[in-house]
Amino acid sequence: MTTSATSPERLGPLGFGGAPIGNLYREVSDEQAEAALRAAWDGGIRHFDTAPHYGLGLSERRLGAFLRSRSRDAFVLSTKVGRVLDPNPRFAGGDDLANGFAVPDRMVRRFDPSEAGVRRSIEESLERLGLDSIDIAYLHDPDVYDLDRGLAEGLPALARLRDEGVVGAIGIGTNRADAAARAVREGDLDLVMIAGRYTLLEQPAFDELLPLCEERGVGVVAVGVFNSGLLATDAPGEGARYDYGRVPADILERARRLAAVCADAGVSLPVAALHFPLRHPAVRAILVGTARAADVRQNLERLREPVPDALWEALREQDLIP
Repeated sequence: MTTSATSPERLGPLGFGGAPIGNLYREVSDEQAEAALRAAWDGGIRHFDTAPHYGLGLSERRLGAFLRSRSRDAFVLSTKVGRVLDPNPRFAGGDDLANGFAVPDRMVRRFDPSEAGVRRSIEESLERLGLDSIDIAYLHDPDVYDLDRGLAEGLPALARLRDEGVVGAIGIGTNRADAAARAVREGDLDLVMIAGRYTLLEQPAFDELLPLCEERGVGVVAVGVFNSGLLATDAPGEGARYDYGRVPADILERARRLAAVCADAGVSLPVAALHFPLRHPAVRAILVGTARAADVRQNLERLREPVPDALWEALREQDLIP
């Protein structure tokens, strides 16, 4: 279904992903995080996504501090459930870099898709955000822990919260197209957030998930459109990340083929990567995460650049896109 918060008009083509302002991979100052958010707002972005997972709540706190001074009906806010944060009984001054975030590990994540866990997660997110409502709540990565339990408990719990008006819309956020498709079949979802699986580089969501979402009126938010940065440059290199890790040789070769075809068409690879997911009718928005204000402004400029149809035709001819 399409609610006001999940319409393409409310979401806008480009949203702000909040993982980097949770100190993803590196420390980011409050001032840097605010500057990135301000660049997004000044550029017209009104769709902001976060999660308790991102920096053990740091992303939610920073995003809430920025949004609290804005009119609540002027933006769309999404966060996630499925992981609750508990005090770390073994905290001894360590960090959370094993999970990708440069923050003290004073808290630990615990998978809890139960109704009590989902309600607790929403309440604690609202407290960290300092806001009185959440537009969209996603069940976050249940496939990483226990997909059966996540879908059997987490999705119905979210549906009840939506029915009660606690959240406006619900969905699932995952890196797996098959898990997302199963959630669409078994749940009553408004949105699917699919990370890295419908990009210029690879499209496993194309055959089953996207047609299923079209059929059932479920919107798609495509994230990870640069595949962890591999497509964020015109010259993909071995030092880039793919799915948060090292780039396999075959994936790197494919990225370089994409770059060559784009160059022949006079289009930057990052420009093509931003435009590609939005061409599918099921995709309502893309999200790009960054803690750099200059990157926000650059991505907004990239999205305004025209892309000739000849590029897509050339990519199809070389079997690089469906």
